Amino acid sequence: MMVGVSEDRRTRDQDPDRPIEGGKQPRQRLALLLAIAVTLFTLDLITKIVVVGQIQPGERIPVIGDFVTLVLVRNPGAAFSMATGMTWLLTLIAAAVVIGVLRIGRTLRSPLWAIGLGGVLGGAFGNLVDRLFRAPGPMQGHVVDFVSVGSFPVFNVADSSIVCGAILLVVLTVFGFEPDGTRYNRNAPETTAGGTTADDDTPAPTETPGTGISGPAESPGPGRADPDPDTPSATGRAARTGEDTAA
Repeated sequence: MMVGVSEDRRTRDQDPDRPIEGGKQPRQRLALLLAIAVTLFTLDLITKIVVVGQIQPGERIPVIGDFVTLVLVRNPGAAFSMATGMTWLLTLIAAAVVIGVLRIGRTLRSPLWAIGLGGVLGGAFGNLVDRLFRAPGPMQGHVVDFVSVGSFPVFNVADSSIVCGAILLVVLTVFGFEPDGTRYNRNAPETTAGGTTADDDTPAPTETPGTGISGPAESPGPGRADPDPDTPSATGRAARTGEDTAA
């Protein structure tokens, strides 16, 4: 009975299309993903509009002394000012990320995966809008960065969303949480076709001929060998010896 329960649980974890208890699937999380993405995109867009309108190029506004400041930087590269000479390629990559996340989100059932992918989607879309609509032109637009922390490269809300979302997705993957809402158990033994586990070292039962009773196979003890069917038994030899003597 316990074997059947374990097999059913492992089958359900490995088959995302199989209903859970009660015959219901976990609810899809596309709405949660989109809500997080829209919220982060809106926050990123508003902060960029305010920074462009209120901060002059080269001006530095202290927030926490000289450690955290606000400064306007036009970034033609990727997050944290990387790959500054490949703006058009980064635009295509950002568009591909947006499309890929939306495709995954249609079958998403894990709320944690929805949060992580929502952060990636919101941040990617925020920077994509800058590349499409800001100067110097479409596919070549420079992203507005404005947060400076110590010697760290200047970044924005979209960059933070992408990084935090990606870190969450990596953590979920490492700990076995799947996008379909199940958790992959790497320590669960695999079930073979005969219903036994792959790591089961118990010898297979044997059946005693003519009885129909099965039991564990017995190995001959030390110094003991299986009898040869062609060799007469000791009792038979003794009986024949007695007959010869009597004769």
